[in-house]
Formats: sequence, C-alpha cells, structure tokens
Amino acid sequence: MNTVGARMLFEKEVRRFLRVPGQTVLQPLISTSLYFVVFAWTLGGQRSEIDGVPYVRYIVPGLVFLGIANNAFLNASSSFFITKIQNTLVDLLVAPLGPAELLLGFISGAMTRGLLVGLLTWGVALFFTGAHLVHLGTTLVFLLLSAYVFSVLGLIAGVWAEKFEQINFFPTFLMMPLTFLGGVFYSVHHLPEPFRTISLFNPVVHMVEGLRAGMLGLDEGSPLGLGLLLGLALVSTAVAWRMIATGYKLKT
Repeated sequence: MNTVGARMLFEKEVRRFLRVPGQTVLQPLISTSLYFVVFAWTLGGQRSEIDGVPYVRYIVPGLVFLGIANNAFLNASSSFFITKIQNTLVDLLVAPLGPAELLLGFISGAMTRGLLVGLLTWGVALFFTGAHLVHLGTTLVFLLLSAYVFSVLGLIAGVWAEKFEQINFFPTFLMMPLTFLGGVFYSVHHLPEPFRTISLFNPVVHMVEGLRAGMLGLDEGSPLGLGLLLGLALVSTAVAWRMIATGYKLKT
C-alpha cells in the first residue's frame, strides 16, 4: 500500500473542492435552510408531529443524509470524470498507485466533502430545532456508511461515463427518485401495503432510518437494514476495484 501516494491524492481532492466553497459548501447550506423555512413556517411543520416528534425536527436526519449523499456522489464522479476528459488520468495510471490507492484517495476525498456538508447542514438545523443527539455511535456509523456508499457509487459513475450527460443520469434518474421515495420527508412505516414492503428494498430508507435512530432515538433502524447497507458497500467496492484494476474505459 502506497500510503504516501494515497494521502497526496486525498489532499488534492480536498483542495479541489475547497477552492470553490461557494459551490461545494455554501450552495447546499442555502438549499437546506430553505427546506427548514418552508417546512417550519410556511407549511406549519412546527405544529405537526410524526411518532411524537415535531415534523421540522423529524426531517433533520433526512436533510443531513441528502447533503452527504449528493455531495459525496458528485465529488467522486465529477473529479474522476474530469481527469478523463482533461487527459490527466494517465498521470495517475503511470504513478506508483494501484487500484487500492486510487480508491482510497478518491473515496476519502468525496467522503470528506459529503460529511462536511452533512455536518454543516446539521449545524443549520440546530438553529431551527435545537440540539438533539441520542446515540452518538449509531449516528456516526450511518453518517460514515452513507458517505462511503455514495462516494463509491460516484466513483463507479465517473469511471463508466464518457460524457457529462451520463454523469447527470445518475443524480436525476436514480438518486433523486430513491431519496424522495426513501422516507426523507415522511415515515415509510406509515405507508399502506404493498408500498411499505417495497420501500424496504430501497437502501436509502435504511440510511435515513439509521440516522433517525441515532439522532432522535426513534426505533426505526434495524440490523437487517444495516446488513443490507454493509452488503451494498462491499459489492460496490468490489465493482469499483474491478473496473479500475482492469482499466475499464481508462485505457485506449
């Protein structure tokens, strides 16, 4: 393991998104603040409750997840794809960096951006709802797991894509439906059958419910959901490693 090379790649990724903080950090925070304004005051979110929790507080874990997932995915996919179209990928391929080092560098950089936006989103939420953290360990597990899974999926998309339209395909036609149907703004347990059972096959549901269990103490997370997410993390990691190791769409 070339730890020095992986660390330098990680630092490059972090410097890359920190050079444009208005786009990578400020913009998601503004969007999150608007969500709270709409749900807390315009739609009367302070007066309604779900499972005994004020609605405006209930959606906090979902909004934190949105910040993590979107930014982790976009950072990994756009960063890797740009190295391809700018013909700078060859510099990484000829460097003493194997698939493991490339995965570690790109994924850790994407996770850093996703977690940074997610934690700042949480900070914005404190202004509207106050501080609430019931289980620190559970919260950390699902924060890291969510950031990792979407970083790896973003890397896979960056390797696979050959033009910008293909990069945008994933957020528009895959991530957005999964997130908005994944219980971010509601509880899937209140859905009628068969929609409740179908929703349980959506991995986003288990990520959001895990965060709610950690932040709010709601008994929504399940060991089965955690196992599903760990399996998804392992499978996506194996796919990403295989694509890079075999030079899939990387070598001409």
